[in-house]
This record gives sequence, structure tokens and C-alpha cells, in this order.
Amino acid sequence: MKADTYAAIRAAIQASIPAATATCLSGDAEGQVMFLRASDSFDGSFGDPALDQAVRARLLEKLDEGGAGAEELEGVRVFFDSYLPPPHLVVIGAVHTAIPLVSIARIMGFDTTVIDARGVFATEERFPHSDDLIEAWPDEGLAEINLHHGVAAVILAHDEKFEDPALDVLLKSEVGYIGAIGSRKTSQERLERLKARGYTDEQLARIHGPVGLNLGGRAPEEVAISIMAEIVAVRNGVDPARALATAKSA
Repeated sequence: MKADTYAAIRAAIQASIPAATATCLSGDAEGQVMFLRASDSFDGSFGDPALDQAVRARLLEKLDEGGAGAEELEGVRVFFDSYLPPPHLVVIGAVHTAIPLVSIARIMGFDTTVIDARGVFATEERFPHSDDLIEAWPDEGLAEINLHHGVAAVILAHDEKFEDPALDVLLKSEVGYIGAIGSRKTSQERLERLKARGYTDEQLARIHGPVGLNLGGRAPEEVAISIMAEIVAVRNGVDPARALATAKSA
């Protein structure tokens, strides 16, 4: 592997940017490396357009699934490796539910960030366990974060002046999960409001609202568990509704 590729991988890791590599193990391009940073910055070639296309497609998948191993593409053995940042929970709204939610996420290995423009709520005394605490409006706070596919963003602020700026940023990003708290009525009103602003049904389908699996809990800790359960389901490619139905029938 060339020194500049090592440098690119190191820079991606330091910046918490997902990256993946593909190393040719056989054929004329043996030893050559292709590199993908985030979802659109490719570098390198194996000298065969069909092979390059197949490898690029597989590299994009590696940004989601992670892992490493050798595979055969177009009759050539290729070793894939991924360099993914830790999963990251971003909470918009430093409310009571956010406190146990951050705690559970930390136990599960997530980096955690809490964003709230209200300084009286966004304090280190309330969130000593959060990796980062940003006192800012949602769109300003989110601008400080690398919103990669491994990010799960949860909006806990019951106010459209906090929700809408956050959703404007999140729906245009690559985050893997977007959740917003509220009743079914509130969630429907949110969707209608966003649709009136030009968002498509496909874009709005990314929003999980009411947020969390319906476990029947009402205490902040119970709501936090339901939210993390839904995040886990989505990260594992399981439809949350089907996950809950399966659990009930078990």
C-alpha cells in the first residue's frame, strides 16, 4: 500500500470519516489498492472498467456494513477493509429523557453529543456523561458534527422552531437514523408541515416518529430504552415494526 493511501486512511480515521480500501490479490493489478473516503471520494484503479465498477459498488457497501475479508469479483480476488468511526448518538433537546438516553448509548459504545440552545438545560451538571455538549440552535450545532451513516440523530424538543431547523440539516445528510418525539398526531402534523416545504415522501420516510418502539413505557428511562431499541433495529437492517411484532410472539 502506498504511503499516500496510508495517509488518507489515517486522516479519515482522525476526522471520523468512514473509509474503505480494496486490495487486488490476483491478476495483472495484484497489489494495487482502491480507496473510498466517505461516499464519493474514490482513488485508484485496477485497470479494468468492469472490475473497477464492481469494486466501487462493494466499497460503498462496506461503508455501511463494515468488516474485512477477501471476495471474488469479475474473476479476481479482492481484499476489502473498512475503517468506520464509532457509532454516534446526537440528541437535539437536553430534556429529561436525554439523560438516560445518553447513558444507555454510552454503555453500547456510542459517542454522544447533546445539542440545545437553552443554556439552563444544556449543562455539564445534567450531562457529565456526554462526550460533547453544544449550546447552540440545532442547525448550528449539527454543522459542527460529521453527519456520517453511523450517526443516529434523535430530536426530543417538542417545538417546531427546534425540530424544523434540525430536520432541514438531517434530511439532507447521510445519517443512518432520524427520530423525532411526539404523539401520532404531532408526528403527522410534522410530516404535513415538511411536505408543504417541498420534502418528498421518500425523504420523510426516513423520520421515525413517534420515536422509539412502542414498549408502553412512559418514564424517561423507559422511553430512552425504546429509542435505543429502535436505533439498534434500524442499524441491523430490521424494520422496527416487525422487530416489535416478533418480540411479542416470542
